[in-house]
Amino acid sequence: MEDDSNKIKDLISVVLSFRNEQEVIPELIGRLQKVFRSMNFDYELIFVNDDSTDHSLQKLIEHRQQNERIKIINVSRRFGGAPCIFAGFKHTRGDAVIYMDTDLQDPPELIPELLEKWREGFDVVHTTRTKRKGESLFKMWLTRRAYSMINFMSDIDIPQNTGDFKLLSRRAVDAVLTLDEYDPFLRGLSRWVGFKQTQVNYKREARFAGETKYSLFKSSNPYREFLRGITSFSAMPLYFALFLGFIVSISAFVYLVFVVISRLFFGMHQPGWPALMVIMLFLGGTILFTIGVLGIYIAKIHQDVKNRPKYFIESKMGFDEE
Repeated sequence: MEDDSNKIKDLISVVLSFRNEQEVIPELIGRLQKVFRSMNFDYELIFVNDDSTDHSLQKLIEHRQQNERIKIINVSRRFGGAPCIFAGFKHTRGDAVIYMDTDLQDPPELIPELLEKWREGFDVVHTTRTKRKGESLFKMWLTRRAYSMINFMSDIDIPQNTGDFKLLSRRAVDAVLTLDEYDPFLRGLSRWVGFKQTQVNYKREARFAGETKYSLFKSSNPYREFLRGITSFSAMPLYFALFLGFIVSISAFVYLVFVVISRLFFGMHQPGWPALMVIMLFLGGTILFTIGVLGIYIAKIHQDVKNRPKYFIESKMGFDEE
């Protein structure tokens, strides 16, 4: 009988982007270590520090002294979640890569199920929330509407209630890293690269501690993510602006014909000021809306043309190239 102890274990990389999570990090590391102790996998925990201003980094360094599988990347300033995840992806060595938030709303205890799906041959394993604790009904309703609108306009199908807690195989990660977009919509890119994909359902917990970084009214993140999702995979807003302009032009022409016929054949005098003001305001609003849609796409083109890096690394801990 072959001795399993002599087999080379698969390496699993876990990428965790964070900012100001000093209250959560000790519990998160403890639960991740417990999960991997129960499985026959080697692992590395790559924490990407998005310019935290609290004691998160100090706590990570303390835990790294006890477990060298903990690795740290500090970016030079605040770049946001997606660029930090890309920085983590770039430094992974794992046969499979899991990325997740650090607030413990996504339970580490789900990782064995993700790895089981990977063992079955799936390259991308999404996690879909069947229940979301600690979030208002309004936010949940708004989130569902946003996913529906993105899917309606997008060239790809993004599962609803599926966020930034996924497993990607090595080849899926390598494929994502070839997509050199300055402002990436990572939830969509993991779907767009294709390969064999599946979903795992779970109940999302309330935040373990601290304050959310994605409040509807305290942060622009949800709105930026919504616009990113639409513009990254669809040109429909541009076609909609064209269609709207066409409809407004036809309506204005029909109204003009109506005014002329009324005056010439029926002797009716149409009072002009109220109708004129309504038409002017409607046309002005339509023009501004169309310019706004064009502006969003032009801004994305502008960012990509400048070809700036998504992030800069200030320092690293625990990597071989040190």
